Amino acid sequence: MFDKGAVDAVLFDLDGTLMDTDDQQVEAIARRLMRLRWPRPHRTARRVVMAAETPANGLLTILDILGLDGPLMSLSRKLNRLRGWHEPVGFRIVADTREMLVELAVHYRLGVVTTRSSHDAQAFLGQYDLQDAFATIVTCESTRRLKPHPAPVHYAAQQLDVPVSRCVMVGDTTVDVKSARRAGAWAVGVLCGFGEQEELERAGAHAILESTAQFPSLL
Repeated sequence: MFDKGAVDAVLFDLDGTLMDTDDQQVEAIARRLMRLRWPRPHRTARRVVMAAETPANGLLTILDILGLDGPLMSLSRKLNRLRGWHEPVGFRIVADTREMLVELAVHYRLGVVTTRSSHDAQAFLGQYDLQDAFATIVTCESTRRLKPHPAPVHYAAQQLDVPVSRCVMVGDTTVDVKSARRAGAWAVGVLCGFGEQEELERAGAHAILESTAQFPSLL
């Protein structure tokens, strides 16, 4: 059971939690499944993307340990430009979350915990003039281990100078919930991204909301 009196800091994931991701990967996979007449192609595509998240984070961790993450990511971006693939010009924010974050920052210490790059996180917050709302931004460059490992949540708590037991992690996937629970933080799941009610419950979410914008209702 979520205890609102035990929270001093709120940590937010980006994709599917604050950032209304375009789901380009999901759409691409779903189109291929539709050609195969696969039942419920979008649901299956989402599950494929979700299943790949933890191994992908593990690979990034290994590359970081070997010191190869920077060079390989730089090479990947260059290859994408040569192929004519471009990063999105802007980001979309989940409905009604900007106002919620500005108000929440008056009463709580806020942080971002994401597996995106610092460049992406800063660009998103800058686009919506939210830099001042967050006291720390934890990205794939911040810790050697990524979610679902507890290291990013521990690191965010240290940066905020708040006991991890008094932090709540808000995210849309089991990766976010597991990272929070393993760190000893509170975990709140949201259904505006990739996660589904049943899997977030199984992962151990203390509470589940339809949208991130509803988070203050727990406090």
